Order: sequence, then C-alpha cells, then structure tokens
Amino acid sequence: MRTRNILWPTDFSDTASHALRYAIEMANLYQVGIRILHVVDQPFGDENYMVLAITPEELAKSMEDAAASKMHELLGQLNTKLKIETVIRRGDAIDEILAEANSGDIGMVVIASHGRTGLSHFLHDNVAEAIANKAECPVLVVK
Repeated sequence: MRTRNILWPTDFSDTASHALRYAIEMANLYQVGIRILHVVDQPFGDENYMVLAITPEELAKSMEDAAASKMHELLGQLNTKLKIETVIRRGDAIDEILAEANSGDIGMVVIASHGRTGLSHFLHDNVAEAIANKAECPVLVVK
C-alpha cells in the first residue's frame, strides 16, 4: 500500500468528488500517486432496439470524448503536486474497476457510495459494495 498508487473511480458526481478529497489526503500521507478511472458504459446495438440514430461505436466514442473533457476540466481544478494519472475505459463499471484495482500497482481504492437504500438498492448494481467485496487491496468507501 505504501508504495502503490491510489485508485479513485469516478462518475463525475458530487459524491465522487467528495471521495476525491479522501484520495488526495491518503496519497499525500503515503506520498504516492492517484489514478483516476472513469468507465463508459458499452451502449447496446441498434440491431436490438432500433432506437439509436448512430452506431453503438459512434455513441461510445462520443461518451469517451465527453469523459475526457470532464477529466481535463477536473485536472485543471486540482491544485496538488501529486502524480496524477487518468484512465478512461469502456465496459461494465464493476469489472473495469476491479481489473484496475487488481492490476498489481494499486495499493488502495477510494470510492464513493451513492447510499442507495430500500428498493433502489436492490434494483441497481452497488458498485462500491462489489469493489469492497472483490478487490484484493484495501477499499475506502466514502459516503
């Protein structure tokens, strides 16, 4: 942990931004870098739903470009001397975050919990819970 980067997965929400403060604090404490990860969902094909006016590949590329723009804006707001690396992946959020967390050079994951309860908790994948249960490194879940 003390020599490996901290992974901060983000969906660019306010809750995720709150978790970034913890990631920065931990990175400063251990004098390590931060890897920022955003996962773009893979869109479904128009052959299944006949809804998209563009191809799934074009939609995914557009979503990746928007994420890159948000990532660039976020980096511009950070006032830190820490080494910061950004990664944008396409696929299932849980699978991609776990792949990054278990890659061998991540010492800790700092992830936001959106705090869903009741029926909403059962209807949506709980990304933070899945990462906490399946990551091979320590996970700090921030509310």
